Amino acid sequence: MAEETEASPATPPPKDPLRLRTRREPFEYGLLPIPKLIFSDCSATLASLKEKLLQRASSLRVDSSAIADSLQISIEHARLVLDTLASILPSDSDPLVCEKPDEVESVGVNVFDLILFLYIQTYKKLLPRTHKDSAAVTDVWPSTSAFDGYLSALSPLQLVRSNSRKFPSQSDEESHQLSYLQKHLANILSLLAEPVEGEGDESLVLSMERFEHLGFLIQFGEKGSETVPLRQIAPFFANSDPDMPAAAV
Repeated sequence: MAEETEASPATPPPKDPLRLRTRREPFEYGLLPIPKLIFSDCSATLASLKEKLLQRASSLRVDSSAIADSLQISIEHARLVLDTLASILPSDSDPLVCEKPDEVESVGVNVFDLILFLYIQTYKKLLPRTHKDSAAVTDVWPSTSAFDGYLSALSPLQLVRSNSRKFPSQSDEESHQLSYLQKHLANILSLLAEPVEGEGDESLVLSMERFEHLGFLIQFGEKGSETVPLRQIAPFFANSDPDMPAAAV
């Protein structure tokens, strides 16, 4: 009599790996044509600016007045920065996103979201171009193209007249954005980190709360699907105790 063989349980199909993507909103809608938001020595300047803002911050948040004073820009430009951040922050991450336009000022923006916003202003530097047509010189539209010098001074009308086949594709843009973040990630993490007490500025740690501010720039998950919180992606922070020590940078 043949032995009956037990049916082996079906092996569940492997889960698709989560895809790391840049958030398009900061790069496509958050780059403002305000020269004073672009710094030649970005990391050092923003490190100093961060300390200045933290001294003025109430619960780590600053309003347009503090932004204007710290950046030496007009109050109108500072309010534009605040309104822009309200429109490009992840929808579930910050109270600024949920407030009505006339209440944005009272809520303010988190200092670390502001620092990341200012850092990526270097992603695209709009350089002046000479052109034979004087009208074309005055008709400048701030492009968010990933490629410096390409479409940097074209108005919407000029874009229509251009050869669309030469335009970088959306995947090209996203790839370039991701490359930019990979190149600058060490500097960005340093700006989010804080020095270890008693060990000087060279020893930095990154808390879970500050690490999650990276969600302003990157996310895990496919387009149109629910994104996974960064704390569940990073092995150090996954399912961790909120009171656990921070990660060394």
